[in-house]
Amino acid sequence: MRLLFIGDVMGRAGRAAITTELPKLKTALKLDAVVVNGENAAGGVGITEAICSEILDAGADAVTLGNHAWDQREALVFIERQPRLIRPLNYPRGAPGRGCNLIELANGQRLLVINAMGRVFMDTLDDPFAAVDREVEACPLGTACDAILLDMHAEATSEKQAMGHHLDGRVSLVVGTHTHIPTADHQILPGGTAYLTDAGMTGDYDSVIGVEKEEPIRRFLTKLPGSRFEPASGPATLCGVMVDIDDRTGHANRIAPLRIGGRLAPTMPDF
Repeated sequence: MRLLFIGDVMGRAGRAAITTELPKLKTALKLDAVVVNGENAAGGVGITEAICSEILDAGADAVTLGNHAWDQREALVFIERQPRLIRPLNYPRGAPGRGCNLIELANGQRLLVINAMGRVFMDTLDDPFAAVDREVEACPLGTACDAILLDMHAEATSEKQAMGHHLDGRVSLVVGTHTHIPTADHQILPGGTAYLTDAGMTGDYDSVIGVEKEEPIRRFLTKLPGSRFEPASGPATLCGVMVDIDDRTGHANRIAPLRIGGRLAPTMPDF
């Protein structure tokens, strides 16, 4: 299985990169599965039903969320009728939607997509480690599914790394989101799980993590509230990570970052 994960889509600029580039990438890279984090897709905070459909229509098989899952209040309703929109698994019992789903791909393979949110420097949800363990045990790799992807939406790099090692050998890919900055530590862990601390943002990098620069800088300088943050609207860099997964074991054979467009230096997988 060839799997592409695309990091946090930020506002209109990020959405334009998805709709323009993803259909071409699916063909050029012969992708079997695409998962996109869309929790910043609507004006930088949350997602709407129309935007979720836009990302899915561009070629995504699933859309994951994070700490902005409910910032667009309509998400509380439409997530119930959109099984491919996946919010953090470790919200308390009774939250709408689902934290994981077994996606049947066009080629007949089954991909378990899980979204979890960290607790360090973030809203304190239920234990993400225990929540993910329950789902992985209920749908084990190589028997109940062909591959497992975890989008670990977290602030602390240590929490993401700990989750990667905790799941090593039991899932295909652990990839971090939320910080909007791509990291350079893509690797295959000893047990066969592909890992990357943060996939980065799909948005305009002439910004402060996707926001027009002036207001965040002013707040850092003055420590005073001001106008609302506005997503930067320049050309976006599409950031993600591609993994080649062994069809027999569900473990990763290769992992490589992907960056195209915008200001960051481009890189494409060599497989």
